[in-house]
Amino acid sequence: MELFSTESKKIVTDPLNVNNPISLQVLGICSALAVTIRVDQAIIMTFAVIFVLCSSNVAISLLKDHIPSRVRIVIMLAIIAGLVSFVDEVLKAYLYDMSKQLSVFVGLIVTNCIIMGRAEAFAIKHGPSKAFLDGLGNGLGYGMMIILVSFFRELFGAGTITLPNGGAGYVLFSIERDVEWLINAGYENIGLLVLSPGAFFILGLVIWVQREIAGLEEEE
Repeated sequence: MELFSTESKKIVTDPLNVNNPISLQVLGICSALAVTIRVDQAIIMTFAVIFVLCSSNVAISLLKDHIPSRVRIVIMLAIIAGLVSFVDEVLKAYLYDMSKQLSVFVGLIVTNCIIMGRAEAFAIKHGPSKAFLDGLGNGLGYGMMIILVSFFRELFGAGTITLPNGGAGYVLFSIERDVEWLINAGYENIGLLVLSPGAFFILGLVIWVQREIAGLEEEE
């Protein structure tokens, strides 16, 4: 398969728009709500999910002819759990502060429906190259959504935009620091957005916009 063939591009780009795992398939919603308080957390989680998705898809694709159908779910879970444990240990070793902030949510990548769903729906049926591209596309689609949600939640909820910086986080932008006229005009952060209900509101709006862009019409 050519790397930049039309089929390859479709595999990667579909999850970004017409078949986004969060906004259109409604998968991975829990982590999309839990790790979107700050942009740096969403970015690190995106890289973690992309690594696990691509690696597990390739591994399962390579082993698909040797996996007994009766135990394929168990073997898939074992592969995914091993990769997630590796990511968790890397974060603890090199980004310890971020590892503490993400807490159990890195480990819960094992239960992310996107990971298992792509393994069962795609990787087990296709070759390694296609499986890798599918993992990359769905990982980018997932990351795009949670970074968007975290951007609006942090900006309007906490008044900052924080980027990864050695695990501690670097405040790239602060309304209080960089937009003094807005503060003088009486602007106040919307504290609701950093709480769980705020995550639902922002995610719902992002999903609505994404579905409008994709032209999805609900069946009556």
